Amino acid sequence: MVSIDVHNAYVDFPIFDAKTRSMKKRVLGKVGGKIGTDQKVPIIEALHDVSISLKDGDRVGLVGHNGAGKSTLLRLLAGIYEPTRGSSRITGRIAPVFDLGIGMDPEISGIENILIRGLFLGMSAKEMEKRVDDIAEFTELGDYLQMPLRTYSTGMRVRLALGVVTSIDPEILILDEGIGAVDAAFLNKARDRLKDLVKRSGILVFANHSDEFLMELCDTAIWMDEGHVKQQGSLREVLTAYKGRDPFENMSQEGLERLGIEPAAVKNGGV
Repeated sequence: MVSIDVHNAYVDFPIFDAKTRSMKKRVLGKVGGKIGTDQKVPIIEALHDVSISLKDGDRVGLVGHNGAGKSTLLRLLAGIYEPTRGSSRITGRIAPVFDLGIGMDPEISGIENILIRGLFLGMSAKEMEKRVDDIAEFTELGDYLQMPLRTYSTGMRVRLALGVVTSIDPEILILDEGIGAVDAAFLNKARDRLKDLVKRSGILVFANHSDEFLMELCDTAIWMDEGHVKQQGSLREVLTAYKGRDPFENMSQEGLERLGIEPAAVKNGGV
């Protein structure tokens, strides 16, 4: 059974200036000093006393302003960072999607990049070979898939990356924002694939600034502020507290319809 258990976790980053960067100076300049324990070196506490427990079926949105600790928390949950203090235990195969371009080589073809990107996300070569035709059809890139990635526009690269990402079968999906450099029609097409991807995932943690996207994919949320969890609960409650307004108020009619909500019900306070 997949699970995420983080208990009283801290993630600290020491910041070395030009004076303290030299190991020799730090060791020889202070008799009895220990590497990494010099109190004159400032420490950035990226995460502060974070405790989170997630189980199979959880769909969690991660909100907070830039620099609040969202990306650090995602990397902790993905096993990229280890807690400086506290503990983090992850059970299940993780698919971390932080940057849609990571794992793609500009000098090889789109088809070859599909296979490499899939391996990067934890799939086997045979699994990806079975998915190539479906991904190619979804991207609508046609003959470009035989050309080097460096010939692609930004939007074409996003299409290719989205095609690969939405074809995998993760147990734990860690999804950072990075979607948006494609036309609106294709993005709507991608939404359906993302929904299917989330259904196949055991746990989803999704950091995004779009209320609509969060409401479509998540039902609970965590509000990060200055490296700690400020609030955790239902998505609507957390978004209301974070933004100071009900997320339904400024949502587009199209977004409300995707959620199965009548715009009139929002105006009348019936949601």
